[in-house]
Amino acid sequence: MKIALIGYGKMGHMIESIARQRGHEIVSIIDIDNTNDFDSDAFRSAEVAIEFTAPTVAEGNVRRCFEQGVKVVSGSTGWLKGAVLEEMQDLCKNEGKTLLWSSNFSVGVAIFRAVNRHLARIMNAFPQYDVTLEETHHIHKLDAPSGTAITLAEHACEELDRKTGWVKGQVHEADGSITGSLDTPADLLRIDAIRRDEVPGIHTLTYDSPADLIQITHSAHTREGFALGAVLAAEFLADKSGWQTIDDLFQF
Repeated sequence: MKIALIGYGKMGHMIESIARQRGHEIVSIIDIDNTNDFDSDAFRSAEVAIEFTAPTVAEGNVRRCFEQGVKVVSGSTGWLKGAVLEEMQDLCKNEGKTLLWSSNFSVGVAIFRAVNRHLARIMNAFPQYDVTLEETHHIHKLDAPSGTAITLAEHACEELDRKTGWVKGQVHEADGSITGSLDTPADLLRIDAIRRDEVPGIHTLTYDSPADLIQITHSAHTREGFALGAVLAAEFLADKSGWQTIDDLFQF
């Protein structure tokens, strides 16, 4: 299939490599210095655009894809929420646009999300266990907590009667500084964030009680799993339209 790439950093390069390995054609690559290419015939020829950029520009990128009639896979975090989320869903459901967004496209993380939900259902019956979440990422990541951590926390809270939502806890910056607090209302799930070196991503959910502790962890070795998942999502959209989610792609 014909694929356009939006964002050509480390993830963009890896997505390009995997897409070509799987026999796809990269018809357009758009980065910060050539955004006028959204209006090109090459970009319009794409069957799907894969967008991995920053939260400050992701919404505009997706809208420009929609203007050109190009389906979108977006892995940019920190932008799709509130009124923007509602509008994107409306555009997909009622105006023929197509978007598959996820905070994380890794196959392993998709499995981890399913395990997280199942464990939370079990732990709902055991209120003596309090749950927290910690995520660790590379020093270049702009948002904290990560989009994946927020998704995991939201899924856990949906299954736990004693949790009404999540709250940002401590953030350990790469320079050693610490902001935020460990003090957490009992009805909220705390997410702590660590920024260190070039860590692709580690997410750990902890259920702690006076008697014992239960943990589940997903640790990415490289970004390759995220890139492969994004290409699989593009392939999935080939014959799909409208609002799609990672749960549509990976059905457990």
